[in-house]
Amino acid sequence: MKKTLQPAARIVSAHGRHYVARLEDGRELQAFPRGKKSDIACGDRVLLDIQGEDQARIAEVLPRTSLLYRKDMWKQKMVAANVDLVAIVVATEPSFSPELISRILVACEAQQLRTLIVLNKCDLTASLDTARAALAPFRALGYEVLEMSAVEGADALRPFLRDHTSVFTGQSGMGKSTLVNALVPEARAATREVSQALDSGKHTTTYAKLYALDGGGALIDSPGLQEFGLAQLDVNDLEQAFPDFRPHLGKCRFRDCAHDSEPGCGLRDHVAPDRLTLYHLLRHEITTAAAPQY
Repeated sequence: MKKTLQPAARIVSAHGRHYVARLEDGRELQAFPRGKKSDIACGDRVLLDIQGEDQARIAEVLPRTSLLYRKDMWKQKMVAANVDLVAIVVATEPSFSPELISRILVACEAQQLRTLIVLNKCDLTASLDTARAALAPFRALGYEVLEMSAVEGADALRPFLRDHTSVFTGQSGMGKSTLVNALVPEARAATREVSQALDSGKHTTTYAKLYALDGGGALIDSPGLQEFGLAQLDVNDLEQAFPDFRPHLGKCRFRDCAHDSEPGCGLRDHVAPDRLTLYHLLRHEITTAAAPQY
C-alpha cells in the first residue's frame, strides 16, 4: 500500500505510546511513534505517514510553542504541548498540596505560560476558609484564583478558556473531570467519589485528551498528579521562574550565590522564608539529578 504524507494533524489523546491524531477534516487515526522512545504529548502537531484507513505512523513532531512536562532523576512525563493557559485545579475537599501548586507554577513560569488557579467545590463551605487561606500566598504573588463549583456549572470558567488551548492539571479528586463534563457535555469523562478516609482522590483520567470548546479554543484534560519534578530546569532557569526573585537577581556579591548563607546575598532579605525554602529544595533536586550517576 502506498503511503501518503499528511501534514495537518494534531495529537488529541496520548496513552503511553498509543496516540489518536485528528486531521484537519476531523478524521481521527490511531497513530504510533517511530522507534521505542516517544516524546510526544497531547496537543502536539505532527506529520503522519498514513498507513491505512485508520492508522498512521508519526513521522515528525512540528515545532512547539510550549511544552509542559515533569522530569525527575529517572524519567520524564509529558503533560501537554502547544498550550497557552494552564489551569491548576484544586478543591475545598479533599485537601491539596500547596507545594505541588508551586512546582507547577515554576514549570509554567519557565515556559512563560499564563496560569489560573481554579478553586473548585466551593459549594462545600465547611472547608472553604481553609482552602482560601492555603491559596492566599499565591494571590499575594499575583496569581489569579477563580472560585467556583463544577456541579453548579462552569460558566465562570468559560471566558478564561475561550480562544485558548488550555490544560487542566493538578491532583486527583479535585474535580477536573467534572469540570470537563460541564464544559463539554459530550465528553462524558469518568468521575469518582473522593475517599473520605484517605482525604484523597482516585485516578479517573488515565490519559491526556483534547476537547474542542464551543465558541473557540480547546481543552486538554490530564491525569491527576501526586508529584512534579523539575529536573528539566537548570539553576538559572529556576531563579527566573520565581517572579518574586526577579527584582533582586544580579544584586548578590557572588555570581554563583545560592541565596543560602553566603555574605552579601541581595535576595535573602527581600523574599519570604517559605519561598527560599522551596527554592533550596528544588535547587537540590535539580543539581542532584544533573550530577553524574555511577
